[in-house]
Amino acid sequence: MKAAVIVFPGSNCDRDLAEGFRQAGFEVSMVWHKDTDLPKGMDVIGIPGGFSFGDYLRCGAIAAQSPICRAVVDYAHKGGHVLGFCNGFQVLCETGLLPGVLMRNAGLKFVCRQQTLRVETADSPFTNAYSKGNEIMVPIAHHDGNFSADADLLSRLRGEDRVAFSYVGNPNGSTGDIAGILSENRRVLGMMPHPERASEPAHGGTDGQGVFKSLTEVLALA
Repeated sequence: MKAAVIVFPGSNCDRDLAEGFRQAGFEVSMVWHKDTDLPKGMDVIGIPGGFSFGDYLRCGAIAAQSPICRAVVDYAHKGGHVLGFCNGFQVLCETGLLPGVLMRNAGLKFVCRQQTLRVETADSPFTNAYSKGNEIMVPIAHHDGNFSADADLLSRLRGEDRVAFSYVGNPNGSTGDIAGILSENRRVLGMMPHPERASEPAHGGTDGQGVFKSLTEVLALA
C-alpha cells in the first residue's frame, strides 16, 4: 500500500502523519506543494496539520491554490482516497472537496488538549475499524476549528450519514458538534482532531490508530 503526504510551508504534522501511515503498513512518499503531479500508484493522499503559509489570508486558502492541490482534487474526483487532519481539513474545504467552512473558535482562543470524540458512522473507509457510538480520545490543537454549516448542509450531512466524528463536549462551537465529515462518495475525510498523534503508546493513547487500520482493511480487499 502506498500513501503520499503533501507538505506545505508551515506544515508541522507531516512527519507525524507519515509515521501514522507507516505504522499501518504503508510506503510513504513526501510530496512538496510546488510539485504538479502525484507519485504513481498512490492508494491514499494525506493532507497534514500545521499552519500552511502561516494561515495568511484564511486558513488553508493559499495552500488550496498550490499546484499539487490541483492533482489532489483530480485524484479525488477519480475516486481516490484522501484524508486531511486539522489544517488538512481546512485545505480540503477550501478546495471544495468537502463542504462547510472552518471558522475562528467560538471562544476566540487556541485550544490544545485531549478530546473525547464519538464515532458517528462505521460505514466509511476511514472508520470501519470502530463501531458506531464508540468514544475515543484524540488530541486537538487549533484556533480555527469551528466547523460552520447552515441548516440545509447539516441536514444533508446527517441524512447521508456523512458525519464521521463528533465532539463529546464541544471545544470550539462547531455546528452540530461536528469534528469530522465525509465527502459524498465517502472517500474523502476531513477532521480537526489529530489521530496521527494518538497512534502509538508513547503518545499516551492509540485510539487514533483506527483511522489508519480502517484504510488498510479497505485497501486489502480492493
